Amino acid sequence: MVLTIPMINLIDNRYKPDYVSPPGETIEEILEEKGMTQSELAERMGRPKKTINEIIKGKAAITPETALQLELVLKIPANFWNNREQLYRDYLARQEENKRLKEKVAWLEKIPYQAMIKLGWIRNFNNKVEQLRELLDFFSVASPENLRDVWEKRLSVDFRKSENLDSDDGALIAWLQKGKIEAAKINCADYDPYQFKEVLQEIRLLTLESPEIFLSKIQSLCTETGVTFVLVPQLPKTRVGGAAYWLNSHTPLIQLSLRYKTNDHFWFNFFHEAGHILLHGKRDIFIETFEPKEFEEQPLERQKKEQEANQFAADFLIPPAEWQEFLLSFSGREYDITAFANRLKIASGIIVGRLQYEKVLHYSHFNQLKQKINWNIISDS
Repeated sequence: MVLTIPMINLIDNRYKPDYVSPPGETIEEILEEKGMTQSELAERMGRPKKTINEIIKGKAAITPETALQLELVLKIPANFWNNREQLYRDYLARQEENKRLKEKVAWLEKIPYQAMIKLGWIRNFNNKVEQLRELLDFFSVASPENLRDVWEKRLSVDFRKSENLDSDDGALIAWLQKGKIEAAKINCADYDPYQFKEVLQEIRLLTLESPEIFLSKIQSLCTETGVTFVLVPQLPKTRVGGAAYWLNSHTPLIQLSLRYKTNDHFWFNFFHEAGHILLHGKRDIFIETFEPKEFEEQPLERQKKEQEANQFAADFLIPPAEWQEFLLSFSGREYDITAFANRLKIASGIIVGRLQYEKVLHYSHFNQLKQKINWNIISDS
């Protein structure tokens, strides 16, 4: 007897049969070859004729006990029947899943999956159901509803105001999820807040270095103190500059996007998120959107925490007394800025950014002192 093997697809070592016949068809072929009826098989196995008939028709499953009986009667190992049955049931379950997912392919439009494909976060599929399954795999959830429920709790946002996530929510959650995926690749020491605060002084000195140097050093220094640091490019409609939250009870994460590609924004964002880690609890997830309206809509307690993180970053980069003294003597010259930066041992662009933010300078002035940071540099480093 020759047993036929179903055609399969192999994607990431996942066994995905195009078609699997019920094990009962193989039993029927063997019975025909042996000249044995279903009734005789039932007698030899000590099973009701109805049960044998249902197994052959695929209505009843082959249990481990039945597989052992088939081994004794038909002389074919029990593991063959067990594997055959599991393969068939997996196939039926996948067919049902495909039907379920087919009804949800419209959800794809809620996630910027084309941008994610372009960035290499997920693979591209022509089949919409397979593309949806790829996205669910990326998010580690079984359905779009599960994704909404998981992040609704994390972000303290009521996504049920609409039937599903809107595109802005989907883009933000995808960005945060990518951060978690990248963070999982980094082995961190146990978090030590005192050591982290000390190492921030070393990181502050890195503002004088080029991105090719400081990016890898930041991650290394943070890792040694138990803080995970990742850079993830923003997706369309995310409008996010950074985030800080705890991956678990002992590992905080700082995630930046480089929304504004200059060193003044980069360093302020980094120390802002560091401030959240040091000053605030483990339950909150802080997302910096730079949208005044969104900030004003946050609860007062949340606004207070954001202001505290802002103050921490500003004071850590430029001591308050030094800043006030500089403002009194600042004559609007480039030399004043570079001399002050050299004295503080920080990048001149940080001083320019602070002056622009406080409206001492127009946003078009002295931008040549800022350092550009782009993703090509990050990829190379």
